[in-house]
Amino acid sequence: MAYTLPELGYAYDALEPHFDAQTMEIHHSKHHQAYVNNANAVLETSAELTELANAGCPGSFLRNLDKVPADKLAALRNNVGGHANHTLFWKSLKKGTTLQGALKEAIERDFGSVDAFKAEFEKAAATRFGSGWAWLVYENGKLAVVSTANQDSPLMGKEIAGCSGYPIFGLDVWEHAYYLKFQNRRPDYIKEFWNVVNWDFAAERFAKASA
Repeated sequence: MAYTLPELGYAYDALEPHFDAQTMEIHHSKHHQAYVNNANAVLETSAELTELANAGCPGSFLRNLDKVPADKLAALRNNVGGHANHTLFWKSLKKGTTLQGALKEAIERDFGSVDAFKAEFEKAAATRFGSGWAWLVYENGKLAVVSTANQDSPLMGKEIAGCSGYPIFGLDVWEHAYYLKFQNRRPDYIKEFWNVVNWDFAAERFAKASA
């Protein structure tokens, strides 16, 4: 198979009390696994697509959706997108890290302050209609906040996703990511996210993008 479900790297209850264990388990073992299964089912119908998937990470596949036949595009956009987005999401979560160094300086430069960045990110996450993601991305020497619908990623580019950029981290605002704990209170879930952002991982991605 082209794709496999990645290990979470920590216990399902590691983000308590901010993100609950039951949601994390269902989100990872059921929802993410479904994206992997569905993507593989489509990829297995084409040797060329399987080769494309095996040529790099899921993110690289998303950059090459122009090579996907029209009859398979929607399924792979949704499911490889879901796999790539969630793989990044799990790595972006950890309690106890601190925003500092070059990433903090860049946020202050490009948004005016950390608080201004958080307010813009929270607005993007809260106002994304229906299901989707809010992202901090780096492009053309600057950080920006964008949002995408469904399982789209900025890696897909503006023609497909409506935005572009290298994701530093993203927040899943599909209801399955928060409904068991927060019900319809998406803004409360978004606020809790700041307690579990893995700023160390974000800093590594920013350093790679800005090198």
